[in-house]
Amino acid sequence: MWSGLQRLPYLLDMGSSTGRLFCITTFGESHGGGVGVVLDGCPPGLELSEADIQPDLDRRRPGQSRLVTQRDESDKVEILSGVYEGRTLGSPIAMLVRNADQISGAYEEMKSSYRPSHADFTTEAKYGIRAVAGGGRASARETIGRVAAAAVARKLLAQSCGVEVLGWVSQIHTIMSAVDASLVQLDQVEATPTRCPDPVAAELMVTAIEQARRDGDSLGGIVSCIARGVPAGWGEPVFDKLEADLAKAVMSLPATKGFELGSGFGAVAMTGREHNDAFVPGADGKPRTLTNHSGGIQGGISNGEEINIRVAFKPTATISSEQQTVDRDNNAVTLAAKGRHDPCVLPRAVPLVEAAMLLVLADHWLRQESIRNSAGLS
Repeated sequence: MWSGLQRLPYLLDMGSSTGRLFCITTFGESHGGGVGVVLDGCPPGLELSEADIQPDLDRRRPGQSRLVTQRDESDKVEILSGVYEGRTLGSPIAMLVRNADQISGAYEEMKSSYRPSHADFTTEAKYGIRAVAGGGRASARETIGRVAAAAVARKLLAQSCGVEVLGWVSQIHTIMSAVDASLVQLDQVEATPTRCPDPVAAELMVTAIEQARRDGDSLGGIVSCIARGVPAGWGEPVFDKLEADLAKAVMSLPATKGFELGSGFGAVAMTGREHNDAFVPGADGKPRTLTNHSGGIQGGISNGEEINIRVAFKPTATISSEQQTVDRDNNAVTLAAKGRHDPCVLPRAVPLVEAAMLLVLADHWLRQESIRNSAGLS
């Protein structure tokens, strides 16, 4: 297998780590013993227990409504290290969620055939091997570690600087929400299994998702996410622009296909006079903007306005309808996926997008605090 390469150093980066100061490494496969995360960089002294982590995992877990996969996982988190007598130590925090409801036999046919638009072929092309059952690392179960670490970031940001991050489903297929993003609250989002705060659109979404399941098909959509209370000054001016790190974080989530900040692609239909966010004196003694086409970030650095992003998710790749594909020997075959799959990932994607935002903001908060401390500004 290795031929002449076996004499070379084996330097393999699976891309399982992210963050500069608030750093996470996720681990585990869909049908392995469990999945989780090691979080390094959380400051000491933060009150933390499993009860702080579990609510976000409950919003992500399978089986929470009839609209999502019925895999029966409670996703109960265990904190293995980094916490003593209810407070963080400043050392790495390891968190584990054990897998309980694997039906690996449903993937038997996929050992030799590649699911269209999935990671089967590309993973095998890269590594020469793949965990077939559940998709291995390409499974959305990998995101459990991100959500767990982000729950720590959520508490840290809320207590340190009053930052709130909230996501919701704003579109499924052609059905769009008509709510004002600046007014959305958590209780509105959680009032429906679609996580769409517009009750009229939410009902239409339920009908569309259920029809897609009956048809052996799937639907995509958009998750919107907003960060409130982020002060001016977070982010870097060149390669680590705040929006660049946000884009990388959300585009590393399974099934993502597009990212927008502020006016996004709509900016191309505006003139500079229309798009520019005029500054006015703020009541708090700091400049504010009349509009927020910039989405709360200018020059890669937060400007004190709400940060708002939108993330496009494709229709779920694994569907129960027969599809044309090939096997490992490049023979044309048909494949109808078995197992339990989401006909639409959007309701469970909301906490994933929130997690991406929270992890990036926590990292940049620590980076900004480091700069201020070194300059004697704290």
